[in-house]
Amino acid sequence: MVLLKETAVIPTPPPSAIEPTAARFTSSHAENAPFSVLVVEDQASMRASLVKELQHAGVTEVMEAADGQVALQLFKLRRPDLVLLDIRLPGLDGYGVAHQMRESEPGDWTPIIFLSGLDTDLDVWRGIESGGDDYLVKPVKPIVLVAKLRAMRRLLDMRRRLISMSAELHLANQRLNEMVEMDALTGLVNRRGFDRILHAEIIAARRDGTPLTLMLCDLDHFKRYNDSCGHVKGDECLRAIGKLLREVCMRPRDVASRYGGEEFAMILPKTPRSGAMTFARALGKMLRVRALPHPDSPLGEVLTLSGGITTCIPDESTSAESMVMRADQALYAAKAQGRDRFFSFEMQMDTIEQRGN
Repeated sequence: MVLLKETAVIPTPPPSAIEPTAARFTSSHAENAPFSVLVVEDQASMRASLVKELQHAGVTEVMEAADGQVALQLFKLRRPDLVLLDIRLPGLDGYGVAHQMRESEPGDWTPIIFLSGLDTDLDVWRGIESGGDDYLVKPVKPIVLVAKLRAMRRLLDMRRRLISMSAELHLANQRLNEMVEMDALTGLVNRRGFDRILHAEIIAARRDGTPLTLMLCDLDHFKRYNDSCGHVKGDECLRAIGKLLREVCMRPRDVASRYGGEEFAMILPKTPRSGAMTFARALGKMLRVRALPHPDSPLGEVLTLSGGITTCIPDESTSAESMVMRADQALYAAKAQGRDRFFSFEMQMDTIEQRGN
């Protein structure tokens, strides 16, 4: 940013921060929102002149500091919209104060205008390097001060609008991602979302050294259900299963997804093998209680499901593909042993066997 410098002849003592003139600007800016300014000036007479001129210009709140430490405390506590900062201060000078102000607001920005009787290229350079945005030479003409206020306010308002737009865009993108990763029929996470979440949970479990469980399940003889009841009833059945899986995945990070067709998957972070089998038995019991009719099932009159379970504490060799492969093999074993059960890949045991022990 190019700094604008106001040159003026320094008047004889007593010094004043504002050059005497009849010209005064009240803000014609349409913005009537509150606007606060922190004035950092060690000389009381100069500080009073600045405060009076800022109030006359329409600034709603003016804070005062006579040294750098007080200025930093006010800056952190009150977060002014603009800082007018004298370079020559007792103790920590204005350059140091500006540097610490910038360090205290990572990701944010408050305009800082330096005030000084100095007017050299080196002073301007030092001001920019320490975090300043503009430079005014004392005594300051009221018309120039008000012009600077308006310019900095416009920049600040523009930045706030950009931040607001960025936040709205981020929220819109988040909602779009949720829509893209949602199965329209069941309301569960779809295959795309499943792939992303499983990959992320593997990384998290590897980092934390915690167990991660993946379940793949398949509605038993669902083709016969569609053939006997029709696809409209089949869709209603899939929606009912989606509702059941959402209810059973109660913890915040548990995820139920529609893997494809009549196949579903559940990602259960921080779930050991024993906990996974308990979860599977509970799911099977809940499905039996719902007693969704299946008029053409060889297994009985109600809908059942089969599932495969894999549980591990992920290491560097663990991938989403390897976990899906193990769960799929366990699902195949559950079907081979008669369906209507879950089979654990690691325990080589199904829920029917465990229930009988």
